[in-house]
Amino acid sequence: MNKKSVFLAVGCSVLAIIGLFFAICAGAKTISIQTIYDSIMHFDPENIDMQVIRNSRLPRALSTALVGGFLGVSGALMQGVTRNSLAEPSLMGISQGATLAVACLFVSPTVFGVFGTTVAAFVGASISGLLVLVFSMKNARNLNMTRLLLAGTALSTFFLSLASIIALVNNRSQNLAFWVSGGFRGATWTGVTTALIIGCIFVTLAILLSKKINIVSLGEDVAIGLGENPAKVRIATILVLIPMSAVSVAIAGNIAFVGLIVPHIVRKLVGVDYRYIVPFSFLFGATLLIWSDIAARLANAPYETPIGLFTSFIGVPLFLYMIRKERV
Repeated sequence: MNKKSVFLAVGCSVLAIIGLFFAICAGAKTISIQTIYDSIMHFDPENIDMQVIRNSRLPRALSTALVGGFLGVSGALMQGVTRNSLAEPSLMGISQGATLAVACLFVSPTVFGVFGTTVAAFVGASISGLLVLVFSMKNARNLNMTRLLLAGTALSTFFLSLASIIALVNNRSQNLAFWVSGGFRGATWTGVTTALIIGCIFVTLAILLSKKINIVSLGEDVAIGLGENPAKVRIATILVLIPMSAVSVAIAGNIAFVGLIVPHIVRKLVGVDYRYIVPFSFLFGATLLIWSDIAARLANAPYETPIGLFTSFIGVPLFLYMIRKERV
């Protein structure tokens, strides 16, 4: 790792830590540093401020960091194996498939909770992920990126339309609105624990896959010539990003564009080596979502603005700019 990469890692880490600290302090009520320290080291269950820190703001802050990291890594993986800088889970239908499954859970007698929504989101993300995989593997030597992008967009619209119909028929539109726009109001320690387990396993696997993704990103013929099987790498990559997408939707709903803009920025800063892109995408994604959540909480305090509005505000102009540059 060169000096520039070290500087970027340190700078982004410091910005993320400052954001986490600010996210815990700030809100409808500003809480002192001493109270934050006491809530962690000398927790008093009778103190309302300490309860807010321990049970709400701290798990929420950690959830934003983990989900942002997962979305960044998922976008980097998908862009690498499809060789398309416009690919990301929310644009390719994977996140919307998870959202549809969670919408189905709303009208079922299944016990709610993060494990219930995580399982449902995993099933939905798996189905939509496999569909994307089928599109990406068909005629892989002459893969049409426009067709892949359009197919992903069609899947996204289809899944969200089905979710909306289910919600309307069963009078659950308000519940679905949270999942469509995204947010961390329901973040819990159970969700943080689940995300930590998923992160330790699948982010590690993503880093281990990064060398193979480097080879696949060079092109089908080059990869085969170097002894790599592109189809197997795509399957392994989709299987790695599905759990991260699923747990992200289960905790925060459908947050768009983070997986698109973060890898794009990282590539500009650290180059095209996915051994650097993957871990830096986690770091940059976490930092972006931490500060986006702070903005969502404070922009119209004491009311909360959907976090998806802030990520879309950044992502849509960049997406349109990238479409103009993309040659397909």
